Amino acid sequence: MSRRTPLPPPPPQPNTILDDRFPFFNQSMDLVQLPNPPTTRTRSRTLADLLNRVQDAQNDTPPAPPHHVLDLSSSSSTHPFVLSFFNLTYSVKLRRKFTFFPTTTFFPPDHETKPNGTKTLLNDISGEARDGEIMAVLGASGSGKSTLIDALANRISKESLKGTVTLNGEVLDSSLLKVISAYVMQDDLLFPMLTVEETLMFAAEFRLPRSLSKSKKKARVQALIDQLGLRSAASTVIGDEGHRGVSGGERRRVSIGIDIIHDPIVLFLDEPTSGLDSTSAFMVVKVLQRIAQSGSIVIMSIHQPSYRILGILDHLIFLSHGNTVYSGSPANLPAFFSEFGHPIPENENRTEFALDLIRELEEQPSGTKSLVDFNKSWQLKEKNSVQSQNDHKPKPSLKDAISASISRGKLVSGANGNGKNSTAAVSVPAFANPFWMEMAVIGKRSLTNSRRMPELFGIRLGAVLVTGVILATIFWHLDDSPKGVQERVGFFAFAMSTTFYTCAEAIPVFLQERYIFMRETAYNAYRRSSYVLSHAIISLPSLLFLSFAFAATTFWAVGLAGGSSGFLFYFLVIVASFWAGSSFVTFLSGVVSHVMIGFTVVVAILAYFLLFSGFFISRDRMPPYWIWFHYMSLVKYPYEGVLQNEFDVNSPRCFVRGIQMFDNTPLGMVPETLKVELLKSMSKTLGMNITRSSCVITGADVLKQQGITQLSKWSCLWITFAWGFFFRFLFYLTLLFGSRNKRR
Repeated sequence: MSRRTPLPPPPPQPNTILDDRFPFFNQSMDLVQLPNPPTTRTRSRTLADLLNRVQDAQNDTPPAPPHHVLDLSSSSSTHPFVLSFFNLTYSVKLRRKFTFFPTTTFFPPDHETKPNGTKTLLNDISGEARDGEIMAVLGASGSGKSTLIDALANRISKESLKGTVTLNGEVLDSSLLKVISAYVMQDDLLFPMLTVEETLMFAAEFRLPRSLSKSKKKARVQALIDQLGLRSAASTVIGDEGHRGVSGGERRRVSIGIDIIHDPIVLFLDEPTSGLDSTSAFMVVKVLQRIAQSGSIVIMSIHQPSYRILGILDHLIFLSHGNTVYSGSPANLPAFFSEFGHPIPENENRTEFALDLIRELEEQPSGTKSLVDFNKSWQLKEKNSVQSQNDHKPKPSLKDAISASISRGKLVSGANGNGKNSTAAVSVPAFANPFWMEMAVIGKRSLTNSRRMPELFGIRLGAVLVTGVILATIFWHLDDSPKGVQERVGFFAFAMSTTFYTCAEAIPVFLQERYIFMRETAYNAYRRSSYVLSHAIISLPSLLFLSFAFAATTFWAVGLAGGSSGFLFYFLVIVASFWAGSSFVTFLSGVVSHVMIGFTVVVAILAYFLLFSGFFISRDRMPPYWIWFHYMSLVKYPYEGVLQNEFDVNSPRCFVRGIQMFDNTPLGMVPETLKVELLKSMSKTLGMNITRSSCVITGADVLKQQGITQLSKWSCLWITFAWGFFFRFLFYLTLLFGSRNKRR
């Protein structure tokens, strides 16, 4: 492919706003107009090259002023990277939709849809991208821009994608690509209550190795803030719909910053300028230009670049329904379309003209076939002329190129690693930090974000306290009468089920973080196991506090038995219930992707757990084909545990005495003297003395009536805890196999 020919500069226009707010743009604007030498390539020094200098300066001199500019002096590289892709083809099967109208009349099929119901999203696409350059993929909506970016970034399963992607002539291994590359999604997925500086600092904690000191990580973050032009917003929270934060352009640059903190060799971006005004879009692309000049391959999709953005881009690929209609330098666009018979007017934006022409051709019966065929012949001619010029150039191996980049400070996460990749045998670890450090950073980030939204925990604590107060006032000081037994059993059933229902608030927690998690783990920011364990550990303090609040509110007010030891067990059962409930809900949030569907499923399943817990119908009266659900009920075990804690005590209590056995029966309304006579008659018949004060039913008898005879109360407690660990493990498996973030 031909080297990029410099575009004629646009007429000089004053841009005092950019010059004042972002002084480093003045420094780098001249880079667009520098001629490219035929044999050597110049680029800016990597961000990692500056770390030692910045660190030494900080040790000897006062901190740099808040608006310092990075010294990006150019340095040559003898180990360039070339990402090549050949004959990429990707098709998907379309689902048939039921309609009352013939599809051939009202819904004509696309040109790329085959008769067998498969749609070709990519059709035999080839090209290459070099470090120091920005390759942009353009096209109308549905042309395949994002699909091509996903194909190059290994976000499409190998079984579905045909073709080859190589780096310096070697097929890219998936594990190696995760380490040396980064992917910036179209949506800005960030924690809303973290500041810009905190967001980048947490990214540095994830992606930079432990061997790099805390001060150097901070220096790197500060340098990156200046490189991204975010100094004025460094202390501003990201924000969301309910909290005012940074602007759209600043959010986009933060999204880019968290993925380039480790200075990746390859950077993929899906529509980085989407939704931004022209000035913000230009600033974002200028940042990408500086990243490319630091020695990275930058590949992005873009919908419709402005004239200023077009002057920054080095290589363009126009797509139409998955086909390449142009591939080359922006400077060659006029010659290309002139030979095709559609010259570009002098005063018209080249990309706008090309996209409009492509759209017109797509509406014709033959589609863009003529333009696709012309591009193939054009590319063949260009390839022959460029190949003769590049035959003498050295072609470094991938191992040598990566090693040279690491030695220059590129790819910081691999600078001190000891892991090895099977493809290139390069010392690049899969993860930058050990397991325990990932857990600490994840936990700190979650606590920082949630601490700034105390209303979330406050609402949950309020719900628990209100429920506890209502139960305490309704079941105030229950007695030991037969009615008291029924009321105690009802209290325990409702109290244990309530602890599970209050855990439903955990559903939106992970659903809000799902795509952040998928983005970060897709390129090995941390392990999935670290995420699961960290969130399990940081949830325990709040569960302990909620459990104590509920237990203290209800235990003595209801008049439960056992004293201090009974309260301790009651408290532990509530903790276990909260733990099992939150684990179950967290697991469901990993399976269900919509909040409302998640709440519906949780409420329904918890209702079934209560139904089969043994409260409404005892175990021995359940149909045999439903008994399995009884043992799977999460409510069963804490319910049986607290019943035994109440009725199976060291000093047995009597709950039905003498004439009380007639309560809740038709004989309950007869005079007490008659009840005494009935007791005498029963005594003679049974051959035993039953007086009005004789104990008829003890706590053990109550447990037998409820069918609670198989497990001890401590067994019920440990099983409840075990359910929590089991669902956390299922949640891990869900993340491991269900969050690959790849197309099929």
